[in-house]
Amino acid sequence: MSKTRLSLLAAVTALSLALPGVGDAQNSGQTADAPVSWGGDLFEYTPNGFTLTGRAEMTQGGNRLRADRLTFVTADGDLTRAEASGSVYFVTPEQTMRGDRAIYDLGTDQVTVTGDVILTQGENVVTGGRLVYNVTTGNARMEGAPTPHGDRVRGVFYPQGAN
Repeated sequence: MSKTRLSLLAAVTALSLALPGVGDAQNSGQTADAPVSWGGDLFEYTPNGFTLTGRAEMTQGGNRLRADRLTFVTADGDLTRAEASGSVYFVTPEQTMRGDRAIYDLGTDQVTVTGDVILTQGENVVTGGRLVYNVTTGNARMEGAPTPHGDRVRGVFYPQGAN
């Protein structure tokens, strides 16, 4: 095996070992030792991380991050963030978040979704321009999207037992 292939294999292995800390959410039954699976149509490695392009996705436990492009950023050999762009979906066992771009900060366990953001839980829907979701606690904050009447958050909620 060539020296370049060994370096790439070592880098991918090191990044894969760093990934299990991604989203060890208590509320979704996910643990830090859950296996991480990732894939895409194209894989590109740099000394600061790697990028998946085309049907890119990462799953761990019950959570899935899917986008046209996923970039994983490392610092000192540790995964620090995942950046997603183009048709972004972050799915947990309870919610689905959709937007144009997302940043998953592993230091804070927060996913920030921007663009035309839609958050769904069952039949309930909230829309806005920016969503900050804490993977560990399940807390979410939606900021308004521009409308002719100012920035607005909009939603539809169905009471328990309603049709």
